[in-house]
Amino acid sequence: MSGKVERMKKQMPAEKPADLYQELKEAGIKVWLDGGWGVDALLGEQTRPHDDVDFVVQAKDLNALAAILKGMGYKDVPRDDTRAWNFVLGDDSGCEVDIHVININENGDGIYGPPENGEAYPAYALEGVGTIHGREVLCMSLAYQLVNHTGYKLRDKDVQDIRNLCQKFGCEPPQEYRGKI
Repeated sequence: MSGKVERMKKQMPAEKPADLYQELKEAGIKVWLDGGWGVDALLGEQTRPHDDVDFVVQAKDLNALAAILKGMGYKDVPRDDTRAWNFVLGDDSGCEVDIHVININENGDGIYGPPENGEAYPAYALEGVGTIHGREVLCMSLAYQLVNHTGYKLRDKDVQDIRNLCQKFGCEPPQEYRGKI
């Protein structure tokens, strides 16, 4: 047993991450979409169901982001993998926001967690721009999505995401996707 608290997750319609993004933007909080919604932002449309939205936020904006989401009824979702730099907030309807906290260094890289862990969003990752539900959003770049979708057991949704990105942008898939797309 994983120890995760089982919650009924709700499939998230495109207006939900778009509205959350807009609310945060209006409050002066810069976030980037990562994960499935980050892919769909690059594609400019929702291509598959999502049960959460991943937001990358700078540590300096974390308290304000958390206050806004908690003011909207979001609460901590207990998980075994919760860390100060990665945690989930969920609302009573089952929508979840997976928060990834970074500190941008002098090279423009987003250091993810303690620097000694060596985890970072490279500067080029933070250069993506896309649309969700007709709204322009910051998101992970195409180059980062292609690299980030490697090195683990591929799921059907990963293959679908990479297929869609490569078709839209006319790029070659990463080696481990060849023959699957």
